[in-house]
Amino acid sequence: MKRFAYLIAAISLAVATTGAFAQKTLELGVGLFQPDKEKNDATYKPMADYLAKKLGQPVRLRTVDTWEGLAKSLASGETDMALMGPWGYVLANHQAGAEVVATILYQGKPEYFAIMVTSPKSGINSIEDMKGKTFAFGDKGSTSGYLIPFHEFQKRGLDPDKYFSKVIYTKHQAIETQVTRGELDAGADYNRNRDTMINDGLIKASDSKIVWTSSPLPNDAFAVSKDLAKDKAFTAKLTKALEDMGNELKTQANLLPNNYTGFVAKDNTYYKPIRDAGLESGKLTPVK
Repeated sequence: MKRFAYLIAAISLAVATTGAFAQKTLELGVGLFQPDKEKNDATYKPMADYLAKKLGQPVRLRTVDTWEGLAKSLASGETDMALMGPWGYVLANHQAGAEVVATILYQGKPEYFAIMVTSPKSGINSIEDMKGKTFAFGDKGSTSGYLIPFHEFQKRGLDPDKYFSKVIYTKHQAIETQVTRGELDAGADYNRNRDTMINDGLIKASDSKIVWTSSPLPNDAFAVSKDLAKDKAFTAKLTKALEDMGNELKTQANLLPNNYTGFVAKDNTYYKPIRDAGLESGKLTPVK
């Protein structure tokens, strides 16, 4: 009899949890992938609408203008789910138990690369040539803009604050623009952003040169909050909706930006390379 009572209680708790999320508007946080918030909102609104239809409940899009801020919003419960950079996801997972359900595909692949860029006129051909120059990182929640290049400098025994004449932190688009204009000697970025800016005519390929490329990195994560992750029925439904997006793109091309071809289901283990870089660089505190 006790066993039956426990079973009933467990079922009631599961129903209550699912019901609580089913009755609310889901807050979807998205990083600032586009040059400005207005364009970002317009770009990702179709995805939010698609998920609302597939999940059968309202989904409200929120663009968060820094990767660090997006990780904090998922950790604090301001957003229920988020499309976020790998390092931001690892921070949200480590600090608040957020869980990835899928990874976005770029040209069919779930990976991308961090890069360091300069102008062909700078005379810089390698990291060794950057000594005494100006350098830009992205914000400290960025994978390719901060964590991975910082880790690379660290592995080489270089302290950016001492190695460069000046270090700034800014947005990816600004780094590319300022480098091509010669306002910065070099900076950190990622291949997808550089390719998009060239394709959109925001910078010229002839004004930008890649001088360092990372090993393959896991692409952006679609993650849910710790509380939402407990609802396995919901996360299964969400994952299925994301996986189905690839087929939906054949008739609704605006669901994702150009070159993004859908999602593939992934779990936390896929982001181990990012977690390892965070631990090795001292940017992630080991769990005791």
